[in-house]
Amino acid sequence: MPGGAGVRRPDHPTTTRPTTVNGGLSGPESPDLPVAPVASEAPEARSTPEAGRPGGGGPDHAVPGPSTAPALPADGVTAQAVLAPYLQGQAAEFLRSLRLHREHSAPSDPGGQGAEAAARALRRSARRISGSLHTFRTVLDPVWADHLRTELAWLSGTLAREHAYAERLTRLLDALCRLSGAALPAARGTKPATKPGTPPATTAAARTAGAPEAQGRAVLGVGAARAGALLERQLTLARTRAHSAALQALGSSRFHAVADAVALLASDVPLAPGTTGRGAEALLEPAERAEQRLLAAVVALPADESAEPYNEAQDAAWHQARLLLRLHRYAHEVVLGAADPVLTGAGHALDLHRDAAEAAAAAAAAARTPRIAPATAYALGVLHADQRHEVEAARAVFRETWPYATAVTTP
Repeated sequence: MPGGAGVRRPDHPTTTRPTTVNGGLSGPESPDLPVAPVASEAPEARSTPEAGRPGGGGPDHAVPGPSTAPALPADGVTAQAVLAPYLQGQAAEFLRSLRLHREHSAPSDPGGQGAEAAARALRRSARRISGSLHTFRTVLDPVWADHLRTELAWLSGTLAREHAYAERLTRLLDALCRLSGAALPAARGTKPATKPGTPPATTAAARTAGAPEAQGRAVLGVGAARAGALLERQLTLARTRAHSAALQALGSSRFHAVADAVALLASDVPLAPGTTGRGAEALLEPAERAEQRLLAAVVALPADESAEPYNEAQDAAWHQARLLLRLHRYAHEVVLGAADPVLTGAGHALDLHRDAAEAAAAAAAAARTPRIAPATAYALGVLHADQRHEVEAARAVFRETWPYATAVTTP
C-alpha cells in the first residue's frame, strides 16, 4: 500500500507478519487485496450525539500513547490451535445467547429487556464468527466458510433492524427537542455576527437583522411537533415490520439450519486441505491483509478540503472504513487474543458517523412525504441539516482519534 511504512507507529503492536525474535514474533509485511462488503448492523453500544462533537481532543490526542497488547502466538503453535478456540468460543456464546433469547421472549418477561440484551449478544457473536470466516477464509474450508458467513450476515442484519429503527427515532426526537428550543444551526463556513461576550444588540438595525432568525425559530417550534409525530409514525411502523421479520426469521427453517451449523462449529472447525499442522503464521497473512485494507481505506477518505456536508455520496467511503475497521478488530482478537485498544475511539466515531448519516437520511425521507405542511417540511429540513453537521463532527472526531495520523492526511 502506498505510504504504508509511514502510517504505523513503531511502538504499536499490530497483526503484521512476524519474524522470530527471542522465541517471539514481530515485524511488518503485507500485500493488499480487495474486500467483499459485510452486512451492516447496529453497533454493540450506541453513543450520545454530544460525544461525537468536535473539540473533545486536540493535537496531543491525535496519536495515542503505546498500549499493552498480548504477546503474539509463540513458535510451535498451530493455526488450528489459535483459530479453532476463538471460533468455538464465539459459537458457544451464540448458542448461549439464543437460549437466553428464547427464555426471555416468553410473555412473562416484563418489558422484553432480557430478550433485547440476548439479541444484542446474539448479533455480537454472529458478527465475530462471520468476520473471522471472511478474514481467515484461506485457512478454512472455503465452501463451508462462505455459506455460513452469508447466513450469519443475513441473521445479524435481520435482528439489527428493529434496534436500529428504535435508536434512530430516539436520536431524531431528541434532536428536534433540542433544536426547537435553540438557535438554528449555522450554515457550514459561516461565522457569528458578534464575538462571544458581546452584549445583545439593541439598535433597530440589529433587531431587523435578527428578525429572520427569530422568525425561523418560531416556525421551527410550530413544525417540530408535527415533524416528530410524522417521524414517530414512519419509524415505529418500520420498527414493527422489522420486529415481525425478526420473529419470522427466528422461526424459519433457514435460522434453524444456521443454529445447527453453529452448534457443529462449537465442536469442530473445518479447515482447508493442507492447513492442519501449519504454524500460527498462517493466520498472520490474512490478518495483515485486513489491516492493510483498513489503512488503504482511511487514506482514500475524502480530505477536509473536498468534503461536502450535504453530499451523501461521500458517506459510502466512511461506511466502508467502518466495516474494514470491524474486520481488523476481529482479526486482532483472533491473533493477539484481545481487541486493539488504540482503535476504540476511531471505531466509536465511525459508529456515530453511521448513526448520524442514517438519521439524516430518515429526516430527508420524511420531508418527501406528500402533502405535509410547510412548517413540518421546514422542521425536517433543519433536522436534516443538524444531522449532517453531526456527520461532519463525527468525521472530525475520527481524524483526531485515528492513531495513524499520517494515513489521515495523505492526499
